[in-house]
Amino acid sequence: SMNHTTVVEFVLLGLTNSHHLEIILFLFLVIAYFLILLGNITVISITLVNHFLQTPMYYFLRNFALLEITFTSTFIPSTLYSLLTERKTISLPGCFLQMLLFFYLGTCTFFHVATMSFDRYVAICRPLHYTIIMNNRFCFQLVLACWAVSFLLMFPPTIMIVQLPFCGPNVMNHFYCDTSLLLQLSCTDTGFIEGLMLIILIIIIPGTLIVTAVSYGCIIITILNIPSSTGRKKAFSTCSAHLMVVMIFYSTCIYRYIRPAQRGGQDSDKVLSSFFSVVTQMLNPYIYSLRNNQVKQALKESILRAFSSSLRQL
Repeated sequence: SMNHTTVVEFVLLGLTNSHHLEIILFLFLVIAYFLILLGNITVISITLVNHFLQTPMYYFLRNFALLEITFTSTFIPSTLYSLLTERKTISLPGCFLQMLLFFYLGTCTFFHVATMSFDRYVAICRPLHYTIIMNNRFCFQLVLACWAVSFLLMFPPTIMIVQLPFCGPNVMNHFYCDTSLLLQLSCTDTGFIEGLMLIILIIIIPGTLIVTAVSYGCIIITILNIPSSTGRKKAFSTCSAHLMVVMIFYSTCIYRYIRPAQRGGQDSDKVLSSFFSVVTQMLNPYIYSLRNNQVKQALKESILRAFSSSLRQL
């Protein structure tokens, strides 16, 4: 079918067609991308060098930080380039690659969130068995499973989409190559692929949401049984921050990809996509890691150590 393909590039309309709004959005995305990189690189660095942070929780957070950097790097740099130069086109192979990476890494994000919630469940609800259950081997297997299962789920529909013919039109009302919009632009019947994608998304999004919700539900019940009111308040503060980010992430993804008549192309879809692909990614390192007292203490020690080292050299 690729022999009949006449489209060699796609036109991405981007986030807006207003020049003034483009300047504002460019500044917002630059700041957001900087905060995403800064927050996640800090998490990776501090959890690698500090021996007090060599625990399962920080192992998962380190992998999650790496995932966030790669996920946002699949579309934010190209979106910034588009806003800066007003170049709205992307080649056919480039579009397929962006689509594959975006949805593969996005799928990994769901599984990592569920894995981290399970880790917190074991730590809070089964503290005596934590070191036995969450040993190094099991943690590695969980992370490997997140990457492997995500690939196995996304690979079949991606191969099918790449083989579709595209005869025009070639305009997408989005800021990255979205699967649902690609399927709409194909000049052949895509009903089977759309059905397969919906089944896969139902497995991924509600499936991981159930794990996350059950884990946090058990955590909340355990917190309520804490005798100290100060301990309950502190635990609820951390838990509520996690839940806020999880709710934004899941609700926008579910409404965007699993709602009835899910075929995209509206401006509202771009707003929803920006929430789960940019806003939550910007919040995650600060909510999950940098608010943690152990991380803050380790960060202070590292800064003081670096400052003292600089003074000695002078």
